[in-house]
Amino acid sequence: MSLIIAYVGKKGCVMASDKRRIAYFGNNRQALEDELYNGNITTDEELYEKSKEFDVPIKLTDDADKLRIVGNTVRGEVSTKGTHETKRKRIYGTTNGYQIVELIGSEVKSRQAGEKGIILFGNDFAKKQAEILIQRRWKASHSLRLMGDIFEEILADIAKKTPTIGKEFDVLIQQPKFDKSEAQKHLNITIDADIKVLTKYRQQLTEEMIQKTREIELANKIIDDGPIGNVESIDGKMIEVKLNSKTQAFNFNWKPLAGPNDNVMMFCDTEDIKIGDKVVIKDEVLCLKRNSSPLSCNIILCSL
Repeated sequence: MSLIIAYVGKKGCVMASDKRRIAYFGNNRQALEDELYNGNITTDEELYEKSKEFDVPIKLTDDADKLRIVGNTVRGEVSTKGTHETKRKRIYGTTNGYQIVELIGSEVKSRQAGEKGIILFGNDFAKKQAEILIQRRWKASHSLRLMGDIFEEILADIAKKTPTIGKEFDVLIQQPKFDKSEAQKHLNITIDADIKVLTKYRQQLTEEMIQKTREIELANKIIDDGPIGNVESIDGKMIEVKLNSKTQAFNFNWKPLAGPNDNVMMFCDTEDIKIGDKVVIKDEVLCLKRNSSPLSCNIILCSL
């Protein structure tokens, strides 16, 4: 978990965040995270060494976009991917108002509103460091731009103490003219619409995953050896083959074209072909069983 620093007040909203993402691969993740998030690990190199010690391979990247402009708000998000679901914690900030939303998947688990303040998202060690540095450097009289610069400097300082914070940063500002009531109305509309987008995205992702799973299942059924069917008709080099009761055909986008006992078109380069000839796949080659003459087709042949 990285660090997001947000200020919300009458001047508007400014957020700063690093772009670090840590991916864990292994079963002993909790032990490594305990070491990491209590501040015992201070550099990327130490983290890699500890990951080897705990036998938890990791991947560090600094390309995560945790801040985004949504309507007249700035949205910051930290997320944790579990085995089955992703937990998200979001803050939406604008002039004179903010809301903090916690989601599991795309389902809202909690939602709270506020008018002003400095809000920190991140692990306990990083937040404690940020609190100390903010008390030293931040003043309410600062402009939003100067606040953003200070927040970025704070992130850079904390990054020297923990690899949970990367060395690349984003700063976003929004300052529409809202009073406190208008701010919450706008936030409600914006957040509801944004969550609908997330829900639609997750539905699309689920559908794509289902399709990919189906394609993998079908790919595992591609016939590389065995009977396919029999020649039903011959028209020059084009022949019609009746599939047997255990064979089905798909196009290259995995759309069904023919089921068992249906006819499909194939092509041959031999004149030595007869009605009733058996069509087989032998050593991954589509051919006639009688004389091994090769055939071709623009379909994928799978077993049931």
